[in-house]
Amino acid sequence: MSHRQPLLRLARYLGASGPPRRLWWSPFLGRIFSVGSWRGQSSRSPAHWNQVVSEAEKIVGYPTSFMSLRCLLSDELSNIAMQVRKLVGTQHPLLTTARGLVQDSRNNLQLRGLVVLLISKAAGPSSVNASCQNYDMVSGIYSCQRSLAEITELIHTALLVHRGIVNLNELQSSDGPLKDMHFGNKIAILSGDFLLANACNGLAVLQNTKVVELLASALMDLVQGVYYENSTSAKEDYITSDIGISTWKEQTFLSHGALLAKSCQAAMELAKHDAEVQDMAFQYGKHMAMSHKINSDLQPFIKEKTSDSTAFNLNSAPVVLHQEFLGRDVWIKQIREAQEKGRLDYGKLRETIKAGKGVTSAIDLCRYHGNKALEALESFPPSEARSALENIVFAVTRFS
Repeated sequence: MSHRQPLLRLARYLGASGPPRRLWWSPFLGRIFSVGSWRGQSSRSPAHWNQVVSEAEKIVGYPTSFMSLRCLLSDELSNIAMQVRKLVGTQHPLLTTARGLVQDSRNNLQLRGLVVLLISKAAGPSSVNASCQNYDMVSGIYSCQRSLAEITELIHTALLVHRGIVNLNELQSSDGPLKDMHFGNKIAILSGDFLLANACNGLAVLQNTKVVELLASALMDLVQGVYYENSTSAKEDYITSDIGISTWKEQTFLSHGALLAKSCQAAMELAKHDAEVQDMAFQYGKHMAMSHKINSDLQPFIKEKTSDSTAFNLNSAPVVLHQEFLGRDVWIKQIREAQEKGRLDYGKLRETIKAGKGVTSAIDLCRYHGNKALEALESFPPSEARSALENIVFAVTRFS
């Protein structure tokens, strides 16, 4: 039985049906236009994202989907899954998160762990420090680096689960019974804490204080980044908050880039690489994660089939850049013009933003970070793993 069969069974158990959903990446990589030319061309040109993932998994030795199956199939998490099933039929966001974790596991959640494994193999063992030569190595990756990849995914998954906690003070009658939301919050806290506890235990097993420090600081950055996001959205006038792209990038790195960047650096530390190699790994993780986030922010503005009523984040990169180009006064005016009977018409506002420079500037920014990620890879020797890392960047920064 394959690793994914129990995952799909769990998806059906939680009320999901059908095959795993595809991600949003464009199917062909082709020629890319941007401000500044591409700094290299991968030796491979996979037809679509799933092929990029499949080829990368072959390189690292085995599928890295979801997270550690030892944790997923443990008795503790099985009990939590049974409790989550009680939320079927309610509108608590934890249920949506649980379905998404399983359905998108092949395409999304594995990305961080897969990148950690790929960059571990691309760097290889240290040529200067031979103190870790006695470690177990499979497919050019140390066992401790594989554990680190699992820990990274555990931390990310725990954050997703904790983000599903509902503010009971802001509930409306359309959100469903209070008792369901209260119960869902308890399960979200319990399951998120369980995943974090497993991650902490895994870090302790690695017995490397610098790696523990790096991952602990990444967790601190995540919490701080989410705090910034929540403090902004909690304001009544958050749709008119004056935030520049520099501040946006700082906050986005905390909430979306720090974990991958510091995990890549930690993988180099485990292989005893010097500070220069560690910094290049950090830079790749940082800029790849930033490109990934900007691409995600762009989807409501570039997807062909987008419902007019579909909401989008008013603090996303295209919106922030649009506001920065226009100025605060004009942006406030556009917000008011898009409001009808006190509700924001996202379809109208979307078309207004698409008519400006925010979307094209966000695409350029995505490709800028992609180029910076490719620059960081230049210090690694040519290999299949390096090509796979390049292909991931090409996939994330491809726009039709």
